[in-house]
Amino acid sequence: HAQMLANAGIDVVFFDCTNGTLTYKDAYTKLLKVWEQARRDGVKTPQIVFILNFGATKASLTEITELYNELYKPGLYKDLWFMWNGKPLIMAYPNVLTRKFKPSDISPSDPDERLKNEMLDFFTFRPGQPDYVNGPSRNDQWGWLEDYPQHGYGMKNDGGFEEVTVGVSQNASDNSKGHCCAFNQPGSYGRSYTKAKGQSNDTAAYYYGYNFQEQWSRAFELNPDLVFVTGWNEWVASKQNTKDWPNTYAPYSFVDEYNWEKSRDIEPVKSWGDKGDAYYMQLVSNVREFKGMRVQEKTSGKKTIRINNPGDWADVKPEYRDYKGDVMHRGSKGQGDSLYYINNTGRNDIVLSKVARDNNYVYFYVKTADKLTPKNGPQWMQLWIDSDRDKSTGWQGYDYVINRVNPGDSAVIEKNTGNSWNWEKAGSAEYFLSGNVLVLKIKRALLNINGKELNFEFKWSDNNVSSGNIMDFYVDGDAAPDGRFNYVYSESAAGSKSKK
Repeated sequence: HAQMLANAGIDVVFFDCTNGTLTYKDAYTKLLKVWEQARRDGVKTPQIVFILNFGATKASLTEITELYNELYKPGLYKDLWFMWNGKPLIMAYPNVLTRKFKPSDISPSDPDERLKNEMLDFFTFRPGQPDYVNGPSRNDQWGWLEDYPQHGYGMKNDGGFEEVTVGVSQNASDNSKGHCCAFNQPGSYGRSYTKAKGQSNDTAAYYYGYNFQEQWSRAFELNPDLVFVTGWNEWVASKQNTKDWPNTYAPYSFVDEYNWEKSRDIEPVKSWGDKGDAYYMQLVSNVREFKGMRVQEKTSGKKTIRINNPGDWADVKPEYRDYKGDVMHRGSKGQGDSLYYINNTGRNDIVLSKVARDNNYVYFYVKTADKLTPKNGPQWMQLWIDSDRDKSTGWQGYDYVINRVNPGDSAVIEKNTGNSWNWEKAGSAEYFLSGNVLVLKIKRALLNINGKELNFEFKWSDNNVSSGNIMDFYVDGDAAPDGRFNYVYSESAAGSKSKK
């Protein structure tokens, strides 16, 4: 998750602590520990903020006191604190620290006046607005989810806004006048609903993110400093009593999650097959449009590489880097008492790639963190090439693959046929293998790029995608770059400058 959110350009993750006094300390401590290590390995993980209850409640006083005393005051994980106006941001009501509670509500663990003033001065407060329709009721308020067209929150002196919400869907309906209701209420605003066209009747429409995109269009229109996206991975369908949620017309109410259509999670879904990352990629696309992208390092000129001489690569640009440390073996308890997930596919940790060219050949260089494993291992160090940058050709756009068949004296080049998981041998390539470095030398003619200006996409992978499921790039072994992403090699490489 640290890598996926970093790749998506997410700057901050908000932890939902809006239920009673729950701060989920065990969970956030584990996450902060792992993300701190990820940062040491070069992953620009998001920073973190806590959202407390939607009001100056006694529960919020308990939460903010616990968080301050156990996380912020000791200075733990400071690099992961998200700052706003020069202070750590907390999405809470500042008057929770000035409100006078009933004597019967006060407990010995409550903060004294000195500690309350300390907390007031320590945080930047942005109280959360729970409603989806009403907009801000105070100038410092931020939203978390709204119906389209969303309001701007935190109006600035220049007329702009600090924050705008973007949701995948909304547990609201016309019957509830757009206010919060259960997701299983008829007519609730699911993934396929838009204000412009209503609910789509296409049974597969939940793949396409119509609601999400309409909400993003409003964010682009208002152009705030921060877009608050709801959400990443709630994935919990809580069954509640219908009497607490009017107009639901069912024995039970499922408030925040109900089914694929009536849910708002972006984290990829295994049971959606090769569409499992649809909302993740939609998120990435919109974040990149909102924030812009960095300029890619300019491609160096033509050069003939002696494949058994690694020093020839020293001045070849650009360098395509991949995160170190992402091949750890994983084990985690699942739902219920008997389910346990184990994944031990991590093997060769890819950290650096390069491409060079001359008139007759294209050369590929890849480096791993440690010595490469034997070349006879399954799905060993495969190179995927989208030679025409056309996703309608090849398997998932990839027209060629090298090392799908383990290399012998030479590496096997295969060409895709039929735009599915069908491959035929197109030729062979020289290769050099030494320690943690692998180099390939491929004739341009074999990739159908002879005499052309090079403009292609590529990725390296190890120990995954054995049967044509592109989602394996996210789950198994290592892929460089991660998931569905590709590196771009272009002789006339150019990028767009970051806007924000």
